[in-house]
Amino acid sequence: MDSGIKVFITGGTFDKAYNELNGTLYFNETHLFEMLQLGRSRLALSIDTLMLKDSLEFVEADRQKIAAACNAANEHKILITHGTDTMTLTASYLTKHCKDKTIVLTGAMVPYKFGSSDGLFNLGSALAFVQVLNPGVYIAMNGKIFEADKVQKNTDKGVFEAI
Repeated sequence: MDSGIKVFITGGTFDKAYNELNGTLYFNETHLFEMLQLGRSRLALSIDTLMLKDSLEFVEADRQKIAAACNAANEHKILITHGTDTMTLTASYLTKHCKDKTIVLTGAMVPYKFGSSDGLFNLGSALAFVQVLNPGVYIAMNGKIFEADKVQKNTDKGVFEAI
């Protein structure tokens, strides 16, 4: 049995950069490799970028692409970086289309490049959770783990919470 972890990058606030000239957020490249180096990760990871996209712009085809990648992966433990706005929708989709794998989605409320991001902590937590959870689909945010269909984003408080 393969002990490695597959990581799929999809974008979201996690990977946004800040344009100091006009104040906009945009995608240039993933920050994941820098974050793993900073966190001194020693895990066996296989990393693929599926897209760098704001999750509010996701369409059905994007979720299909993520599910197909999860199902095609040789690894049984999968981490997905994802925008927080529609993370619960993708997690719910994956519960219906991906079986017998442990899939953990995580993201950030503040871009990593801002320096005060929750992304590094969320990434570390998600990598720990994916190693010990039973097969299923989960969301890891702020040190907590939630089952896919039992979580919501509370936009007033800026946190994920059980429902």
